Amino acid sequence: MKRLLEWKGHAFVGLVARIYLGLVFLFACYHKILDPAAFALDIATYQILPLALINLMAIVLPWVELVAAVMLIAAWHTRTAAVLIIAMMAMFTVAIMIALAKGLDMSCGCFASQGTVDDPISWRTVLRDLGWLLLGVYIWVFDRRPIGIDGWRTWRKS
Repeated sequence: MKRLLEWKGHAFVGLVARIYLGLVFLFACYHKILDPAAFALDIATYQILPLALINLMAIVLPWVELVAAVMLIAAWHTRTAAVLIIAMMAMFTVAIMIALAKGLDMSCGCFASQGTVDDPISWRTVLRDLGWLLLGVYIWVFDRRPIGIDGWRTWRKS
């Protein structure tokens, strides 16, 4: 296991994974930041949160996505960013599975409030989100010396 954790290739695989996942989250937060009211409607459609928390979630969550994305891409506090991504992906996946179990025919709300025609929830959405969650786990577990700010700080200390 130690050999697997110390493989030098993780820095390069991690770089690609971090940039990809960071771009996914940058793209996802863009419309939510520009139109929090539409995102609040998407959140309400899931019928999970109490009404009192919907607007707060619609305002705060996109900024957390943005911060986590920038941290991942820059490799600044990489493992913290990975934990944020893992937590968000777990939350999104559970929310979609609950909506599917309720039989809701709705938009994911992941990348834009486009309606069920362009962005419907499905088990395929769950699999996609689980893939992104696993990518976050890979970064958290294996990207110990990331190429970026964290790697530069580690190099300067030694």
